[in-house]
Amino acid sequence: MTAALLLLGLLGGWEAYTRLSGIDEFVLPAPTAIASALYDDRALLWSNFTVTAGEIGFGMLVAIVLGLAFATAIHFSEGLRRALYPLLVGSQTIPIVLIAPLLVAWWGFGLTPKLAIVALVCFFPIVVPTLDALDRVDDDLRKLMRTFGASRWQTFRMIEAPAALPGVLTGAKLSVAIAAIAATFAELAGSEAGLGNLMLKAIPQFETARAFAAVLILSAFSVALFALLALAERRLLPWARQPRGTAP
Repeated sequence: MTAALLLLGLLGGWEAYTRLSGIDEFVLPAPTAIASALYDDRALLWSNFTVTAGEIGFGMLVAIVLGLAFATAIHFSEGLRRALYPLLVGSQTIPIVLIAPLLVAWWGFGLTPKLAIVALVCFFPIVVPTLDALDRVDDDLRKLMRTFGASRWQTFRMIEAPAALPGVLTGAKLSVAIAAIAATFAELAGSEAGLGNLMLKAIPQFETARAFAAVLILSAFSVALFALLALAERRLLPWARQPRGTAP
């Protein structure tokens, strides 16, 4: 309720400022103008949204699969941890604004460079929480499994992998917001469709309200994805939210 009231107050202040100040709508459109653009341009916005949503969804899927594979490999091998972990950290220093045009130049305006950019940005936030969750598994549980004669893989499958699921979901939630930013950067670097492409074209056409509407849709999509992941975490892993020292 407090958040809703704060949002309403912000929108009301924004609307009042644009009307009283006489600022050009091209510079700062009023919330009512953005709402009109959402309705008037709904077909255009929807067709471009489906493109960007696909890039975000498939890019995150690639990041999750690769992230889990790397986290598992690093967890099993100390040598790989020493060799790969610094490279993973270094991958996050790559300026996406600079690398995106290069990937588009190499692979064209299709889906491939967008998936690569989204996966590159989301990869690290998935690997780190997953690896941390694997490392924090109680050693006593591992010793108990060895006492029962379990193999290293059986210990991982029965003890460590379930314990890592909260880390995977945490990483996925962290990736949702930056995936939208990465997809937009990829489209701005070169694309034929998508909300980023629509924003890039709307500004020179003095359709700032349409650009704001595209931003609003992208933000709402990211919030919805985050909420779905949080709901999945509550439903699938209720024990992960159980306070330490309390009975299940």
